[in-house]
Amino acid sequence: MENERKKRILSGIQPTGTPTLGNYVGALKNWVDLQKEDKYECFYMIADLHSITVKQDPKVLRKNSLDLLALLLAAGLDGEKEPIFFQSHVPQHSQLGWVLDCYTYMGELSRMTQFKDKSAKHAENINAGLFTYPALMAADILLYQADMVPVGKDQKQHLEITRDLAKRFNGAYSDTFVVPEPYIPKVGANIMSLQDPMHKMSKSDTNENAYISVLDDPDRIMKKIKRAVTDSEACVRRGEGKEAVENLMTIYSVATGKTMEEIEKEFDGQGYGVFKEKVGEAVVEMLRPIQENYNEIMKNKDYLEKIYRDGAERARYVANKTVSKVYRKVGFIQP
Repeated sequence: MENERKKRILSGIQPTGTPTLGNYVGALKNWVDLQKEDKYECFYMIADLHSITVKQDPKVLRKNSLDLLALLLAAGLDGEKEPIFFQSHVPQHSQLGWVLDCYTYMGELSRMTQFKDKSAKHAENINAGLFTYPALMAADILLYQADMVPVGKDQKQHLEITRDLAKRFNGAYSDTFVVPEPYIPKVGANIMSLQDPMHKMSKSDTNENAYISVLDDPDRIMKKIKRAVTDSEACVRRGEGKEAVENLMTIYSVATGKTMEEIEKEFDGQGYGVFKEKVGEAVVEMLRPIQENYNEIMKNKDYLEKIYRDGAERARYVANKTVSKVYRKVGFIQP
Protein backbone atom coordinates (compact mmCIF):
# COMPACT_ATOMS: atom_id res chain seq x y z
CA MET A 1 0.00 0.00 0.00
CA GLU A 2 1.10 3.59 -0.67
CA ASN A 3 1.21 4.56 3.00
CA GLU A 4 3.50 1.62 3.77
CA ARG A 5 6.22 2.60 1.33
CA LYS A 6 9.67 3.72 2.41
CA LYS A 7 10.35 7.42 2.71
CA ARG A 8 11.25 8.66 -0.76
CA ILE A 9 14.23 10.88 -1.65
CA LEU A 10 14.92 12.61 -4.98
CA SER A 11 18.45 13.74 -5.81
CA GLY A 12 19.52 15.53 -8.98
CA ILE A 13 22.70 16.80 -10.61
CA GLN A 14 23.26 18.74 -13.83
CA PRO A 15 25.52 17.30 -16.57
CA THR A 16 27.46 20.52 -17.05
CA GLY A 17 30.97 19.13 -16.66
CA THR A 18 32.85 16.57 -14.58
CA PRO A 19 31.97 16.77 -10.87
CA THR A 20 34.63 18.17 -8.57
CA LEU A 21 36.01 16.76 -5.37
CA GLY A 22 33.56 19.10 -3.65
CA ASN A 23 30.62 17.62 -5.59
CA TYR A 24 31.75 14.12 -4.68
CA VAL A 25 32.15 14.84 -0.97
CA GLY A 26 29.12 17.10 -0.65
CA ALA A 27 26.67 15.09 -2.75
CA LEU A 28 27.71 11.89 -4.55
CA LYS A 29 29.37 10.22 -1.57
CA ASN A 30 26.29 10.96 0.53
CA TRP A 31 24.04 9.49 -2.17
CA VAL A 32 26.04 6.26 -2.11
CA ASP A 33 25.93 6.11 1.68
CA LEU A 34 22.19 6.78 1.56
CA GLN A 35 21.61 3.92 -0.85
CA LYS A 36 23.66 1.55 1.31
CA GLU A 37 21.52 2.37 4.35
CA ASP A 38 18.51 0.94 2.48
CA LYS A 39 16.15 3.00 4.64
CA TYR A 40 14.83 5.12 1.79
CA GLU A 41 13.52 4.72 -1.73
CA CYS A 42 15.84 6.88 -3.83
CA PHE A 43 15.48 8.37 -7.30
CA TYR A 44 18.61 9.79 -8.96
CA MET A 45 18.09 12.29 -11.78
CA ILE A 46 20.57 13.70 -14.27
CA ALA A 47 18.97 17.10 -14.79
CA ASP A 48 19.66 17.72 -18.47
CA LEU A 49 16.52 19.86 -18.95
CA HIS A 50 17.83 22.33 -16.37
CA SER A 51 21.24 22.51 -18.00
CA ILE A 52 19.98 24.26 -21.17
CA THR A 53 19.00 27.44 -19.31
CA VAL A 54 22.64 28.21 -20.16
CA LYS A 55 23.67 27.64 -23.78
CA GLN A 56 25.24 24.22 -24.33
CA ASP A 57 27.14 22.63 -27.18
CA PRO A 58 24.88 19.66 -28.10
CA LYS A 59 27.78 17.22 -28.61
CA VAL A 60 29.36 18.24 -25.32
CA LEU A 61 26.05 17.98 -23.45
CA ARG A 62 25.47 14.45 -24.78
CA LYS A 63 29.00 13.41 -23.80
CA ASN A 64 28.77 15.04 -20.37
CA SER A 65 25.44 13.35 -19.70
CA LEU A 66 26.73 9.86 -20.47
CA ASP A 67 30.00 10.53 -18.64
CA LEU A 68 28.09 11.65 -15.56
CA LEU A 69 25.94 8.53 -15.59
CA ALA A 70 29.08 6.38 -15.73
CA LEU A 71 30.64 8.39 -12.93
CA LEU A 72 27.60 7.97 -10.67
CA LEU A 73 27.84 4.22 -11.17
CA ALA A 74 31.61 4.27 -10.67
CA ALA A 75 31.20 6.14 -7.41
CA GLY A 76 29.04 3.34 -6.08
CA LEU A 77 25.41 3.96 -7.01
CA ASP A 78 23.53 0.81 -8.00
CA GLY A 79 21.33 1.67 -10.98
CA GLU A 80 19.70 -1.77 -10.93
CA LYS A 81 18.58 -1.32 -7.33
CA GLU A 82 17.18 2.20 -7.68
CA PRO A 83 16.50 4.28 -10.81
CA ILE A 84 19.07 6.60 -12.32
CA PHE A 85 17.58 8.45 -15.27
CA PHE A 86 17.85 11.43 -17.58
CA GLN A 87 15.27 14.10 -16.78
CA SER A 88 14.50 14.58 -20.49
CA HIS A 89 13.51 10.89 -20.78
CA VAL A 90 10.57 11.44 -18.43
CA PRO A 91 8.17 13.85 -20.21
CA GLN A 92 6.05 14.21 -17.09
CA HIS A 93 8.67 16.66 -15.73
CA SER A 94 7.74 19.14 -18.45
CA GLN A 95 4.04 18.36 -18.18
CA LEU A 96 3.87 19.06 -14.46
CA GLY A 97 6.32 21.95 -14.85
CA TRP A 98 3.83 23.79 -17.08
CA VAL A 99 0.97 23.28 -14.64
CA LEU A 100 3.10 24.58 -11.77
CA ASP A 101 4.17 27.56 -13.92
CA CYS A 102 0.53 28.56 -13.81
CA TYR A 103 0.49 28.44 -10.00
CA THR A 104 3.79 30.27 -9.46
CA TYR A 105 3.80 34.03 -9.00
CA MET A 106 6.15 36.36 -10.87
CA GLY A 107 7.20 37.98 -7.60
CA GLU A 108 8.31 34.61 -6.20
CA LEU A 109 10.44 33.89 -9.24
CA SER A 110 11.99 37.37 -9.35
CA ARG A 111 13.25 36.94 -5.78
CA MET A 112 15.22 33.79 -6.52
CA THR A 113 18.88 34.39 -5.76
CA GLN A 114 20.11 31.93 -8.36
CA PHE A 115 18.18 33.71 -11.11
CA LYS A 116 19.90 36.96 -10.17
CA ASP A 117 23.32 35.30 -10.08
CA LYS A 118 22.95 33.49 -13.40
CA SER A 119 21.48 36.57 -15.05
CA ALA A 120 24.56 38.51 -14.04
CA LYS A 121 26.89 35.80 -15.38
CA HIS A 122 24.95 35.26 -18.62
CA ALA A 123 23.58 38.72 -19.39
CA GLU A 124 23.35 37.87 -23.10
CA ASN A 125 21.00 34.94 -22.43
CA ILE A 126 18.44 35.88 -19.77
CA ASN A 127 15.79 33.52 -21.08
CA ALA A 128 12.32 32.58 -19.83
CA GLY A 129 13.53 29.12 -18.80
CA LEU A 130 16.12 30.67 -16.51
CA PHE A 131 13.34 32.68 -14.88
CA THR A 132 10.78 29.89 -14.49
CA TYR A 133 13.02 26.91 -13.80
CA PRO A 134 12.17 26.87 -10.05
CA ALA A 135 8.71 25.65 -11.12
CA LEU A 136 10.34 22.85 -13.13
CA MET A 137 12.54 22.04 -10.15
CA ALA A 138 9.41 21.88 -8.00
CA ALA A 139 7.88 19.51 -10.57
CA ASP A 140 10.99 17.29 -10.36
CA ILE A 141 10.42 16.85 -6.64
CA LEU A 142 6.64 16.71 -6.50
CA LEU A 143 6.35 14.23 -9.38
CA TYR A 144 7.82 11.50 -7.22
CA GLN A 145 5.97 12.50 -4.05
CA ALA A 146 9.42 12.90 -2.48
CA ASP A 147 9.36 13.08 1.30
CA MET A 148 12.85 14.55 1.45
CA VAL A 149 15.35 16.32 -0.79
CA PRO A 150 19.09 16.72 -0.09
CA VAL A 151 19.78 20.45 -0.25
CA GLY A 152 22.75 22.72 0.18
CA LYS A 153 22.61 26.37 1.16
CA ASP A 154 22.21 27.46 -2.47
CA GLN A 155 19.14 25.24 -2.94
CA LYS A 156 17.12 26.15 0.15
CA GLN A 157 15.11 28.78 -1.73
CA HIS A 158 14.11 26.20 -4.33
CA LEU A 159 12.88 23.78 -1.73
CA GLU A 160 10.88 26.55 -0.04
CA ILE A 161 9.12 27.51 -3.27
CA THR A 162 8.45 23.80 -3.89
CA ARG A 163 6.84 23.50 -0.49
CA ASP A 164 4.79 26.65 -1.11
CA LEU A 165 3.55 25.33 -4.46
CA ALA A 166 2.64 21.95 -2.98
CA LYS A 167 0.63 23.62 -0.21
CA ARG A 168 -0.98 26.06 -2.68
CA PHE A 169 -2.11 23.26 -5.00
CA ASN A 170 -3.22 21.03 -2.13
CA GLY A 171 -5.23 23.91 -0.71
CA ALA A 172 -6.96 24.51 -4.02
CA TYR A 173 -7.69 20.89 -4.99
CA SER A 174 -7.31 18.73 -1.84
CA ASP A 175 -4.22 16.72 -0.97
CA THR A 176 -2.28 15.93 -4.11
CA PHE A 177 1.40 16.37 -3.30
CA VAL A 178 3.61 15.33 -0.42
CA VAL A 179 5.14 18.50 1.07
CA PRO A 180 8.88 17.70 1.04
CA GLU A 181 11.33 18.29 3.86
CA PRO A 182 15.06 19.01 3.55
CA TYR A 183 17.33 16.02 4.03
CA ILE A 184 20.47 16.87 5.97
CA PRO A 185 23.18 14.19 5.63
CA LYS A 186 24.68 12.87 8.87
CA VAL A 187 28.18 13.52 7.60
CA GLY A 188 29.05 16.38 5.32
CA ALA A 189 31.94 18.66 4.55
CA ASN A 190 32.15 21.85 2.54
CA ILE A 191 35.12 21.72 0.20
CA MET A 192 36.23 25.20 -0.76
CA SER A 193 38.23 26.57 -3.68
CA LEU A 194 41.95 25.79 -3.55
CA GLN A 195 42.66 29.36 -4.65
CA ASP A 196 39.96 31.23 -2.70
CA PRO A 197 38.84 29.43 0.47
CA MET A 198 35.95 31.87 0.96
CA HIS A 199 34.11 30.34 -2.01
CA LYS A 200 32.98 26.76 -2.65
CA MET A 201 34.94 24.60 -5.05
CA SER A 202 33.19 24.86 -8.42
CA LYS A 203 33.65 23.13 -11.78
CA SER A 204 32.72 26.41 -13.48
CA ASP A 205 35.67 28.25 -11.92
CA THR A 206 37.80 29.91 -14.61
CA ASN A 207 40.96 29.00 -12.68
CA GLU A 208 41.61 25.27 -13.16
CA ASN A 209 43.89 25.26 -10.13
CA ALA A 210 40.93 26.17 -7.92
CA TYR A 211 39.23 22.78 -8.18
CA ILE A 212 40.01 19.08 -8.41
CA SER A 213 37.96 17.10 -10.90
CA VAL A 214 36.99 13.59 -9.86
CA LEU A 215 38.67 12.40 -13.08
CA ASP A 216 41.90 14.41 -12.74
CA ASP A 217 44.95 12.16 -13.10
CA PRO A 218 47.34 11.78 -10.12
CA ASP A 219 49.93 14.22 -11.46
CA ARG A 220 47.34 16.92 -11.99
CA ILE A 221 45.90 16.38 -8.52
CA MET A 222 49.32 16.66 -6.90
CA LYS A 223 50.10 19.86 -8.83
CA LYS A 224 46.81 21.49 -7.87
CA ILE A 225 47.23 20.64 -4.19
CA LYS A 226 50.80 21.96 -4.19
CA ARG A 227 49.60 25.21 -5.79
CA ALA A 228 46.81 25.63 -3.25
CA VAL A 229 46.97 28.90 -1.30
CA THR A 230 47.88 28.72 2.39
CA ASP A 231 49.38 31.45 4.59
CA SER A 232 52.77 32.57 5.89
CA GLU A 233 52.53 30.83 9.27
CA ALA A 234 53.56 27.36 8.04
CA CYS A 235 51.50 25.73 10.82
CA VAL A 236 48.86 23.09 10.18
CA ARG A 237 46.02 24.11 12.46
CA ARG A 238 42.58 25.68 12.51
CA GLY A 239 41.84 29.21 13.59
CA GLU A 240 41.04 32.73 12.50
CA GLY A 241 42.70 33.56 9.20
CA LYS A 242 43.49 29.88 8.60
CA GLU A 243 40.62 29.18 6.17
CA ALA A 244 42.91 27.97 3.37
CA VAL A 245 44.79 25.56 5.62
CA GLU A 246 41.59 24.37 7.26
CA ASN A 247 40.17 23.61 3.80
CA LEU A 248 43.15 21.36 3.05
CA MET A 249 42.72 19.75 6.47
CA THR A 250 39.07 19.07 5.64
CA ILE A 251 40.05 17.45 2.35
CA TYR A 252 42.64 15.29 4.15
CA SER A 253 40.06 14.37 6.80
CA VAL A 254 37.55 13.25 4.17
CA ALA A 255 40.18 11.23 2.31
CA THR A 256 41.66 9.51 5.37
CA GLY A 257 38.86 9.47 7.95
CA LYS A 258 41.10 11.24 10.47
CA THR A 259 39.71 13.94 12.77
CA MET A 260 40.93 17.53 12.64
CA GLU A 261 42.61 17.03 16.03
CA GLU A 262 44.48 13.98 14.73
CA ILE A 263 45.59 15.94 11.68
CA GLU A 264 46.93 18.80 13.80
CA LYS A 265 48.97 16.31 15.86
CA GLU A 266 50.21 14.43 12.79
CA PHE A 267 51.68 17.58 11.21
CA ASP A 268 52.77 19.36 14.39
CA GLY A 269 56.09 21.05 13.70
CA GLN A 270 56.03 20.21 9.98
CA GLY A 271 55.68 22.72 7.18
CA TYR A 272 53.14 23.00 4.41
CA GLY A 273 55.30 21.14 1.89
CA VAL A 274 55.03 17.84 3.75
CA PHE A 275 51.37 18.48 4.54
CA LYS A 276 50.40 19.18 0.91
CA GLU A 277 52.26 16.10 -0.27
CA LYS A 278 50.24 13.93 2.11
CA VAL A 279 46.95 15.64 1.18
CA GLY A 280 47.62 15.08 -2.51
CA GLU A 281 48.50 11.42 -1.99
CA ALA A 282 45.36 10.85 0.09
CA VAL A 283 43.12 12.43 -2.58
CA VAL A 284 44.75 10.35 -5.34
CA GLU A 285 44.11 7.15 -3.39
CA MET A 286 40.51 8.13 -2.57
CA LEU A 287 39.68 8.81 -6.23
CA ARG A 288 41.69 5.93 -7.72
CA PRO A 289 38.97 3.22 -7.44
CA ILE A 290 36.33 5.60 -8.81
CA GLN A 291 38.49 6.41 -11.83
CA GLU A 292 39.27 2.74 -12.44
CA ASN A 293 35.58 1.81 -12.23
CA TYR A 294 34.68 4.70 -14.53
CA ASN A 295 37.16 3.60 -17.21
CA GLU A 296 35.72 0.06 -17.16
CA ILE A 297 32.09 1.21 -17.24
CA MET A 298 32.73 3.55 -20.18
CA LYS A 299 33.79 0.53 -22.24
CA ASN A 300 30.30 -0.96 -21.89
CA LYS A 301 27.85 1.34 -23.64
CA ASP A 302 25.15 -1.37 -23.68
CA TYR A 303 25.22 -1.50 -19.90
CA LEU A 304 24.93 2.28 -19.63
CA GLU A 305 21.99 2.28 -22.03
CA LYS A 306 20.26 -0.45 -20.04
CA ILE A 307 20.67 1.54 -16.81
CA TYR A 308 19.21 4.78 -18.17
CA ARG A 309 16.42 3.07 -20.12
CA ASP A 310 15.33 0.98 -17.13
CA GLY A 311 15.70 3.98 -14.84
CA ALA A 312 13.49 6.16 -17.03
CA GLU A 313 10.84 3.44 -17.30
CA ARG A 314 10.66 3.11 -13.51
CA ALA A 315 10.62 6.90 -13.07
CA ARG A 316 7.86 7.34 -15.68
CA TYR A 317 5.66 4.80 -13.91
CA VAL A 318 5.71 6.83 -10.68
CA ALA A 319 5.64 10.22 -12.40
CA ASN A 320 2.65 9.32 -14.59
CA LYS A 321 0.51 8.50 -11.56
CA THR A 322 1.14 12.02 -10.21
CA VAL A 323 0.50 13.78 -13.52
CA SER A 324 -2.73 11.84 -14.08
CA LYS A 325 -3.96 12.91 -10.66
CA VAL A 326 -2.98 16.55 -11.28
CA TYR A 327 -4.56 16.64 -14.75
CA ARG A 328 -7.81 15.23 -13.40
CA LYS A 329 -7.93 17.77 -10.57
CA VAL A 330 -7.31 20.82 -12.78
CA GLY A 331 -10.05 19.69 -15.19
CA PHE A 332 -8.24 18.15 -18.17
CA ILE A 333 -9.99 15.31 -19.98
CA GLN A 334 -8.04 12.12 -19.37
CA PRO A 335 -6.34 10.66 -22.46
